[in-house]
Amino acid sequence: MGIDPGSNIMGFGIIRVNGSKLNLVDLGVVKQGRTDDHFEKLKYIFAETIRLIELYTPHEFAIEAPFFGNNVQSMLKLGRAQGVAIAAALSRDLPVVEYSPRKVKQSVAGTGSASKEQIAAMCAHILQTPPFEVKHLDATDGLSVAICHALQNRHGDIKKGLSGWEAFLKQNPDRIK
Repeated sequence: MGIDPGSNIMGFGIIRVNGSKLNLVDLGVVKQGRTDDHFEKLKYIFAETIRLIELYTPHEFAIEAPFFGNNVQSMLKLGRAQGVAIAAALSRDLPVVEYSPRKVKQSVAGTGSASKEQIAAMCAHILQTPPFEVKHLDATDGLSVAICHALQNRHGDIKKGLSGWEAFLKQNPDRIK
């Protein structure tokens, strides 16, 4: 499960990993509604994240780290939204991994400066699905986090705890050309 946190709209993507094949299960957004009460929004994010976890029963939970912007209040709200989504995953004993926005873009599109539209196109290409509609950009952002996590795990960067290129090459002799 991949999450692109937001204090107003949270994108999510669910994929199934079958060997080297990635399959789309679902993607969508959670809209927090029109309340000005930030704590009510956080409560809703927590409840909806729990609902998604119970609905899809993912094995792992990947989330995008907040980007660093100039607006301190926006960063604070985004960090809180991310925190309650993480707390929801932890409350269901899911392992949580966080990726920077640049890492997600590099993993999915090959460049850390890819646009949302490029990310959506690459998600469709990787999953071999029809192109996603523009209204799904928050959803494809969440999906890209799930894809990034799957690709990172495939290459052993996370779970194998490799200490460098030498260790990587030892564990992946088929990757040497």
